[in-house]
Amino acid sequence: MQRPTSRTSGSILALAYFAFISLGLPDALLGVAWPSMRDGLGLHQALLGAPVAVAAGSYFLSGMLAGRLIQGLGIGLLLAGSTALVAASVLGISAAPAFALILLASLLMGFGSGAIDAALNTYAARNFGPKHMSWLHAAYAAGATVGPAIMTAVLGRGGSWRVGYAVVGGLLATMVIAFIVSRRRWDTPPSDASVVLDAPGGIGPVPEEAPRVSGRTALRSGTVWLQLAIFFFYTGIEVCAGQWSYTLLTEERGFSGTAAGTWVAAFWGGLLVGRLVLGLVVERLGQVRMIRLATVGVVLSAALFAIPGLALGAVALPLLSFSLASIYPGLMAETPRRVGVHMAPHAVGFQVSAATLGIAVLPNIAGLVSEYAGLRAIAPVIACFALVLFVLHERLVATADRPA
Repeated sequence: MQRPTSRTSGSILALAYFAFISLGLPDALLGVAWPSMRDGLGLHQALLGAPVAVAAGSYFLSGMLAGRLIQGLGIGLLLAGSTALVAASVLGISAAPAFALILLASLLMGFGSGAIDAALNTYAARNFGPKHMSWLHAAYAAGATVGPAIMTAVLGRGGSWRVGYAVVGGLLATMVIAFIVSRRRWDTPPSDASVVLDAPGGIGPVPEEAPRVSGRTALRSGTVWLQLAIFFFYTGIEVCAGQWSYTLLTEERGFSGTAAGTWVAAFWGGLLVGRLVLGLVVERLGQVRMIRLATVGVVLSAALFAIPGLALGAVALPLLSFSLASIYPGLMAETPRRVGVHMAPHAVGFQVSAATLGIAVLPNIAGLVSEYAGLRAIAPVIACFALVLFVLHERLVATADRPA
């Protein structure tokens, strides 16, 4: 495969990395800003979940519509418009005088973010090799780390949470300009010789003469539904472990707050490190083999974490996230090959929606189980989810990747 040699190829690749960083920037702002926002607006503590739920709902809807939007607008225009919507929403939150307007802005931000997520993953799956796909998702993790850091720095200097949102909104506004300038490039091959960058895996744009496929047609595919189920369980496991591990370690296993917080930080760090490191070896190992090994690692590390009374079980947290790291970008990269380039925009959008649904459902299932069986039941529940993930992926490999 030929490496990109044109300035256009390099600029689009660089912009893709910045785009993934910008996608992560606003995602974790609310958690850091909430105490100041709550006190400043006189809100109840329980309202923290309201903006998250509103954004998740519109994110889900946006993912379901993404294929149609990509076909109608093109990736470049959709990225520019959606990023503008997110930037305006973040800036709107910074200036909102009432919580109702924050909810409205969260609704718009979720819709725009869902479209950006689907459009970027569609483009990356078509045009970038597995290495870049892994590193692009690492860039998202970096953005999700930088956003809270910006808010923390603002608050630490005595600034208002509104300033933190304004700074992030301003950064997103610069991405809008970049997307407007480059909007035509996103709907053409990144180089005149080959659209694949650095490695096999990218399969190129859909030919202009190719017939369009409807979202309804995509939903008739068994492969699409299998991938939706895998994305549902993947994100559910990731967020379930990330949300519940601190409470489990401190209230059930006797860890100090500092120690538990360190292991939770190690969990999220493992996700970032995994995507950076595994991006170096995925092309030699192969994408499908990498994900199969990853699902085995998820099962083993989740089982280790579930062993009651094992003090070293906390070590399983970064092992779990490291194993999870390659699954999301890897499955996105394989989507056009498995379902076809014509169906891929719809499938990618549906996968984004399924991932959002997994975030909303599986951690709550774990919470409900803990109400009846105690906190000790959460780790075994995560292990059961991991086993389901493994079985689903093996089924996908057996059906979608079998020789013709």
